[in-house]
Amino acid sequence: MKKSHRNIIAAALVLAVLAGAGVMLSRRNAPPQEAAAAKPALTVTTVRPETAEMPRRLVANGNVAAWQEAIVGSEAGGLRLTDVRVNVGDTVKAGDVLAVFAADAVQADMAQATAALMEAEAAAADAANNAARARTLKDSGALSTQQINQFTTGAQTAQARVEAARAAVATQRLRLRYTRVLAPDDGIISARTATVGAVVPAGAELFRMIRQGRLEWRAEVTATELGSIRPGAAATVAAPGGASLAGRVRMIAPTVDVQSRTALVYVDLLPPESGALPVRAGMYARGEFDLGSAPALTVPQQAVVVRDGFSYVFRLNPDNRVSQVKVRTGRRLGERLELVEGVAPDALLALDGAGFLNDGDLVRRADATPAAAGAATATASTR
Repeated sequence: MKKSHRNIIAAALVLAVLAGAGVMLSRRNAPPQEAAAAKPALTVTTVRPETAEMPRRLVANGNVAAWQEAIVGSEAGGLRLTDVRVNVGDTVKAGDVLAVFAADAVQADMAQATAALMEAEAAAADAANNAARARTLKDSGALSTQQINQFTTGAQTAQARVEAARAAVATQRLRLRYTRVLAPDDGIISARTATVGAVVPAGAELFRMIRQGRLEWRAEVTATELGSIRPGAAATVAAPGGASLAGRVRMIAPTVDVQSRTALVYVDLLPPESGALPVRAGMYARGEFDLGSAPALTVPQQAVVVRDGFSYVFRLNPDNRVSQVKVRTGRRLGERLELVEGVAPDALLALDGAGFLNDGDLVRRADATPAAAGAATATASTR
């Protein structure tokens, strides 16, 4: 009895397995009409790539630096600073007094040199009179030719002492002028080492200034990108706070750094209408070079889906299923992106809803005409 029960159970299991296999075979061999009747995953709109003129831009980074930095030093040595009239950040004009040295010692030397000049001029006048009288006695025989020559030489020597005394006076006058440190050009004071009461030697640095307040952006550009930039090209530099500065390429460095393989492109920053640059020397800034325009194959930005760090588009096939295609994007203009490679110009791409699609999904075109939709359904049903 027990053995017959076991046989019955075994037979039932065999029948169940055979029934399941039959169902799977029937589903596998189901007619295409059942597959075509599958429900679309999403309704999407479609778009084809368009060719449009897009600006060519080259992005680079670099430091903001002074166009030229002037060093203002002491030209009179051994004098004491009595007044410092400017500080870091002050704007100065050419000829403005930046600092003043004590002039007492120089004025005393000036007075001494002036007195020596007057003494030399008096001696020279006396020697010139003696030489003139000696020459009048030349024919009388009262003085020998040697004596006359001595008087003439004495007059010339006295005149030379006068010239030396005048040079000493000019030197002291120059030293007196050097007691006032003047700005060599218009600009902005960027550094100051001058301290009231300090006795500085000649040539010691007192101030640094940015000449004419001009700043430049020194962009670092790779050797391969260097050929596309020309002097005079327009550039835009992004300043902190969101402001943008216009610039123009002044020159390109004649050499490339052997370590980084980059070259410097010097861009003059044009001050805005307000006159104040929103950047400072020493800042690190990002900018773009305007290299004109060129045609590009573009699509709306929402047609491109970014997944796992790569860009994809979904191409609509004749059977209303989509294929996920990897693409490489390029320039951006407003809401449109350039497709550098990956799709043909006549490809039909999913637009709205592309971000919710997966490879192989069945979709419905919202922008298809009824006739086109019926034709697509017929095509899918006959496959």
